[in-house]
Formats: sequence, structure tokens, C-alpha cells
Amino acid sequence: MLRILAALTAMVATAAAADPARFVERSVDVHGKTYRYQVFVPADAKGPAAVVLFLHGSGERGGDNRKQLSQGLPPWLEKHMDFPAVVVIPQAPDDTEWTDKADADMAMAALRKSVAEFHGDPKRLYLTGLSMGGYGSWQLAVDHPGTFAAAAIICGGVQPLRDGRDLFVHGVPKGQDPFAWVAKKVGDLPVWIFHGGDDDVVPTEQSRRMNAALVKRGAQVKYTEFPGVNHGSWEKAYATPDLWEWMFAHTR
Repeated sequence: MLRILAALTAMVATAAAADPARFVERSVDVHGKTYRYQVFVPADAKGPAAVVLFLHGSGERGGDNRKQLSQGLPPWLEKHMDFPAVVVIPQAPDDTEWTDKADADMAMAALRKSVAEFHGDPKRLYLTGLSMGGYGSWQLAVDHPGTFAAAAIICGGVQPLRDGRDLFVHGVPKGQDPFAWVAKKVGDLPVWIFHGGDDDVVPTEQSRRMNAALVKRGAQVKYTEFPGVNHGSWEKAYATPDLWEWMFAHTR
């Protein structure tokens, strides 16, 4: 009886000691600058864990390390604290773009540091972003082939917008079709593209053409368009029932 009680006590103590799911603040130094970022750590994470890199939109830029939690995947995580993966949530500074080299380098540095700290599985790294972060996701997929196991890209694009911002996928050779070039560079990366059918910020045609270019190459691509939805298609995208099952089914 004493042995049984001792075993039960140990089990209760172990359960009580298990770390709950939580958001933690971290920082990383890149090119002489310090950047702060957030990490969602699943309950009792011991690894090797899947790791998701999330890139926010332009409205969440700044230096407070808070605004990037307000849209997209982080609010969804707050309602789904049983999510099984580590999620890295960097913040782009004001007046910068995720397609800028400095911001892209910072995001990848935060990812690498989180993989090391939280015992991430290098074969199960995933990429997702919305709006400006969708552009950034295409940029990272181009610049880091073989790194990510799958990507979910929401209301992003490849070509510049009409507002004159320096937001587009860099590196496309002059005279080449940017969609075909990106599709070739992305290679065998499985991608699920989401976009609102009535998006008046990033034209839906950007994702339609990107999907068509990937289909033409025989790539592993899924495309979901939400009829009547404007730019904020990320709520429906992250609520798609089989998104995460699809994503985590892929490994490098």
C-alpha cells in the first residue's frame, strides 16, 4: 500500500510540474541590432518538436514585441492552447518589410535560436504568414530551399502593390515571369495558399497566378479562395479544419 501511495504521489507531482502552454519573450542579435520576438511553447514541451515560423502583416510592425500577437495565428493559438507545436513570432520594425534582407535574416535567426532552445526537430520546420507576411513567406521559401517541410501562405503576393511600397519578392531576374520564377525556386515545398475573393489590398490574382504557376510545375499545392471575403482572410484560413493535419503530415 505504501508503495502504491508513493507512486501516486510521484505521478501527481510530475503532473503538477509539467509546464503549461505559454507565450514567452525572447531576443536575438542580428547584424549588430537586437530584436525581440515571442514564442508559443506547447504544454510540457520536451522535443523533438515541430516548429512553425509565423510572419505578421504590416499593421503589426513595431518594437513593442506585442502587436504581432494581435492578428492571425497568435489569437487562434490563445483559443487553442493545446496546439502541439512551437510557434516563433518575430516582429518586423516600423517602415520595413519581411522581404527586406535584414528582416528576413532576423526571422530566420529567431527560428534557429528557438529550434535550439526548445528542442525543435529540424525536419519539421513550417512556414506561414499573412499579407506582408505572406510576401515574406514566399521570399523565405525562395531564399531557403530545403529548410521548411510545408507552408501556409495567406493573402500574400509576389509582385509590388500599387501603393509604391518596396514589398515584392526580391531576386527575380529582369524580364522573367515572377510567378514562374518563384514556383521554380520554391521547388518541392508543399504549399497551401489562401486568399479572399474580394481582397482590395493584395489582389486575389496574385495568389491565383502563384497557384497556377505551381500547378504547371506539378508542385504539391492547395488553393483555397474565400468568396466575398476581403483582406482579412486569415481568420478563416487558420480555422480551416484540416490545415494543421495537412501541414504536419509533411517532413523534410
